[in-house]
Amino acid sequence: MPWLQLTFAMREEEEANALADLLPETAAVAVTLRDGADQPLFEPLPGETPLWQQTLITALYEEGTVVAEVITQLARLWAPRQLPEHQLQILEDQIWERAWMEGFTPMCFGKRLWIVPSWSAPPQPDAINLHLDPGLAFGTGTHPTTRLCLQWLDSHPPTAQEVVDYGCGSGVLAIAAILLGANHCLCIDNDPQALEATLDNGSRNGLTEQLTTALPETATTTTPVDLLLANILAAPLMELAPHLGARVKVGGRIILSGILEEQWQEVARHYLPHFQLDPPEILDGWVRLSGQRRR
Repeated sequence: MPWLQLTFAMREEEEANALADLLPETAAVAVTLRDGADQPLFEPLPGETPLWQQTLITALYEEGTVVAEVITQLARLWAPRQLPEHQLQILEDQIWERAWMEGFTPMCFGKRLWIVPSWSAPPQPDAINLHLDPGLAFGTGTHPTTRLCLQWLDSHPPTAQEVVDYGCGSGVLAIAAILLGANHCLCIDNDPQALEATLDNGSRNGLTEQLTTALPETATTTTPVDLLLANILAAPLMELAPHLGARVKVGGRIILSGILEEQWQEVARHYLPHFQLDPPEILDGWVRLSGQRRR
């Protein structure tokens, strides 16, 4: 059957959350929020739940829904504020999960590392194939920041190393590290759904015993590791520099990503007191920093 899709364009974070909370009261069968301005959103600081600068809120209704009645009810619930600009579309029935799956295909990073959707066959069965279902968490390997990290791992296999993945998302970097030889990875994220997705993907790759997940406040282990991966935003990378740096042993490596090209020098400044940093790697305006702890 056809579906009715009602989309609102919002600019204020609190307003977007408030409107999204009201839509189920109008018989919406699904409500989604997505980026309205091609603005990547990475791991927030603990306690933060940021949205994009422009957020599109989409509500899906069953065939036969009287949209005028929905708008009237929503306007009453939203009063005294004016409803934001909205758009109505009629969508023909389709298998929505399959439509999304068709856009996520196997990808190669470096010489031998592949990210393979859990529903696809590996293009190179004898390669290192990471089987992934991102679920509700960020991280399929398509964004330049993730690609930069995966390419580094492919060219610097962390053989027999202890690893921390700070801001693990779907667990793609942690699982890649283990498939490339790491002994164990502690995966830290402030989103419980991300930790669940990481464990699911770890199980899918047969790595359950080599992955540990934790929220930032419960990741209390203080033993420094050989390698720390942090694919988050520049601001938290700078704020967390003392904490992240302390997790790396002398001689160990740190990989920092999620940094815009104009931000990398300021981020580097926070790590230079303890790390010898390599030249930045840049891809599509995004930067990866890597370095070795010297003291």
